[in-house]
Amino acid sequence: QVQLAESGGGLVQAGSSLRLSCAASGSTSGSTFSGYTMGWFRQAPGKEREFVAAISRSGGNTYYADSVKGRFTISRDNAKNAVSLQMNNLKPEDTAVYYCAARFAWGGSRLYTDESAYNFWGQGTQVTVAS
Repeated sequence: QVQLAESGGGLVQAGSSLRLSCAASGSTSGSTFSGYTMGWFRQAPGKEREFVAAISRSGGNTYYADSVKGRFTISRDNAKNAVSLQMNNLKPEDTAVYYCAARFAWGGSRLYTDESAYNFWGQGTQVTVAS
């Protein structure tokens, strides 16, 4: 099993920045963190969970939801078993619980936006953006 733990959420003013981190531990079938595609999702009150960003095993490929493109940056440090989400120019509509997710990549670099594609999830961290 892979355990994921998010951190870095909080209450900020619109226009501010936050950096979310996700620490991974454990493994499946002896795989390492670099064997997993990683993603960030978010769920606002009363709404379904939605895709935010994804990054390939090596970090060479990334993909973003249109709503965050140009403002958010996903990155990973395989040596530290961690993935981050740098969020700039935050807006009130970014308010949500943010979740880190992992999918064993089977050696590929395909990125996934569907939450059903991910096998492991963190508990989430709250981000609140005040207007």
